[in-house]
Amino acid sequence: MSRVCPITGKGPMSGNNRSHSLRATRRRWNVNLQKYHIEINGKMVEVRMSARAYRTLMKSTSKKAKAE
Repeated sequence: MSRVCPITGKGPMSGNNRSHSLRATRRRWNVNLQKYHIEINGKMVEVRMSARAYRTLMKSTSKKAKAE
């Protein structure tokens, strides 16, 4: 399975580990993918999405509920 969020399209980033002597070795920061059950078209579906995308999604849905 790829490490890409289907909602935001975020993927892993790369960079360097830096030791005390400033030697650089390559590393990568993966996206924080989690399994969530969300409702899509009236059906509960399990989706692997980033935690940040889920928080944003829940924030926007709670604002809609308060407005109604």
